[in-house]
Amino acid sequence: MTTVAVRPVRRWIHQTQVAHLERGERFGTFYVIVLSVLILGSMFWNHIHGLVWPTHPDISGLAAGSLTTVLTGGLYLALRRLGPLAISRPAASWLLTAPVSRRRLLWPSLAVASVFAFILSAVAALAITGHASPRPLPLVLIILGAVAGLGVLLVALAAQPGRRWARLLDNVVALVVAGGLAGLVADAAVGAPLVSGFPSLVGPATGALALVVGAFFVLAVRNLNRTPADRILDASRTAGTLADSAFGVEPSWVADMLERQYWAHRKLRSAGLNARLPVLTAQDLRLALRRPRRLLWLMLATALPALLSHAPTWLLGIAVLVGALLAAGTTAANTRSDAANPVMLRMLALSSRQALTQRLIVPAVLAALWSATSLTLLQLLSALPPGPWWALGLALGPVGAAAAIRRARVGFVDNSLLPLETPMGTVSTGPALASVVGYDLLLLGLPAIVLIAEGSPLTWVGVAVQVGFAALGARFYLSGTTDPSRVELAKPS
Repeated sequence: MTTVAVRPVRRWIHQTQVAHLERGERFGTFYVIVLSVLILGSMFWNHIHGLVWPTHPDISGLAAGSLTTVLTGGLYLALRRLGPLAISRPAASWLLTAPVSRRRLLWPSLAVASVFAFILSAVAALAITGHASPRPLPLVLIILGAVAGLGVLLVALAAQPGRRWARLLDNVVALVVAGGLAGLVADAAVGAPLVSGFPSLVGPATGALALVVGAFFVLAVRNLNRTPADRILDASRTAGTLADSAFGVEPSWVADMLERQYWAHRKLRSAGLNARLPVLTAQDLRLALRRPRRLLWLMLATALPALLSHAPTWLLGIAVLVGALLAAGTTAANTRSDAANPVMLRMLALSSRQALTQRLIVPAVLAALWSATSLTLLQLLSALPPGPWWALGLALGPVGAAAAIRRARVGFVDNSLLPLETPMGTVSTGPALASVVGYDLLLLGLPAIVLIAEGSPLTWVGVAVQVGFAALGARFYLSGTTDPSRVELAKPS
């Protein structure tokens, strides 16, 4: 088979796609983007400068090391989720199977990913160094972070073909990230000392790492043609879905994509449901038990609110409520399935109210356990005064469940609503309303926020008030958005 040059083919496809555009439109778009970045940067420069480069170091060595671990592992997992090599949909449809050079086809994607990893790692290294390093700031540490980010990209690139060690490495990196989060929690609890200095071998180590990364980068470019086509297609679908979700302000597409990707790579055996439980509740329980890794992450995440132990107390209460919503959302995807396929509910002879009642049980239990565990840990770390905080956490179960179910039923963004005119420009009403759906029901946890913000010992009266708010709110949401005489769940209120 004769290999043709990829540049003329790519130029022809691009010209065909943009034939309807004016010649200066691309330059106008570039001008608007650059001008917007400069204006926003000048407006928030003082905040950005203080966030990245404070006057004096204010975090300990343990926090700096833990934060470095979390960001490095998070970068690797993000690159693995994105590909890291991906191409556009037209290129995936026409060029991936065409007789063109695979190396030249994938080189632009590798270049973009390399610049992204390099700049993001440099900014992260600047922020960590600015908060932890004594003055003057050592520039070599920022260079070391940028080169290390490029090395992380090369590791993710080597794992993309789906080799046997890739899955094991993903699990190891996930454990490393968990260890980094544990280090941050420990630093918030004990208060480790600040960094006094850095070893003198940082400079030579940075140079050696740069040489190694450069050599492996050249090797990775030479081996681009060995990347399997199915892996590139998977990454291209993911990148396309993310782009569509950002352009259309439709986060439900990303949630559906993640659910499909998770279950597409699982081999499940048939298992009977518990006959003592309602059928939809038993299905939710089976779904939760089939995701043990997510349950483990939820259990570990109960300690994350401790990172805000030195922040304003009202912020601590909001963090607990948001965590309860995320915990309840473990099985909320089934509600979207019920809304999209009401035939199953008809076959089960269930009305919309009965279905939603059964769907609320497992999320309420997960949210209650998460909140109770998190508040108990905060009390053990002396971030909360004495009192039955575990009971208050259990009372937040219905709040998290109702918010998660409402969030899952948000549906598509309504772009037909009239936009709002603000001093900063026009704001689309549909995406703005869709972004707060679900989170608005967290107002049912307002008594808990007030009790945490007061800083006074908790009494059973406060717990009873929160129980009343949660029960009445969940009841009103259930009766207001469902009807015992209909089956459809597609129209949330």
